[in-house]
Amino acid sequence: MGHENMERERSGRRDAMGVDEMMTDPIADMLTRIKNAIRARQESVDIPGSRLKLEILKILKDEGYLDNYKFTKDNKQGTITVFLKYGANKESVITELERVSRPGRRVYAPKEGIPAVMGGLGVSILSTPKGVMTGKRAKQEGVGGEILCQVH
Repeated sequence: MGHENMERERSGRRDAMGVDEMMTDPIADMLTRIKNAIRARQESVDIPGSRLKLEILKILKDEGYLDNYKFTKDNKQGTITVFLKYGANKESVITELERVSRPGRRVYAPKEGIPAVMGGLGVSILSTPKGVMTGKRAKQEGVGGEILCQVH
């Protein structure tokens, strides 16, 4: 195994040939799992844990996009159970969940250039020098950062 592969996070999944897959973008994986669970109308979804994922999920919960989440420790990285939120007619509160900055194409925004999502109806989540926060809070704090994802 090459040195660069040893530094990647292991997903614990296997591809069609039974070979371990390497996950190079854990945030995109989390967002995809949430989108797939919403499409399948599941009440909850389990994802591998990390501090960054917990910070993103806290923002999604605080902004009203998730019902709740729970971190469970294990002998590895832990598991986060995300409880999805639906409206009265079982329609998802989240209509779109999009990864913006990726490992191969980082997207940064200065404090003046933080984009509005859906004309202010959605939320962008940024990683800033002051921590992970919404685009609105980053503007208030006067900081820019890496745009991790957008939700509406």
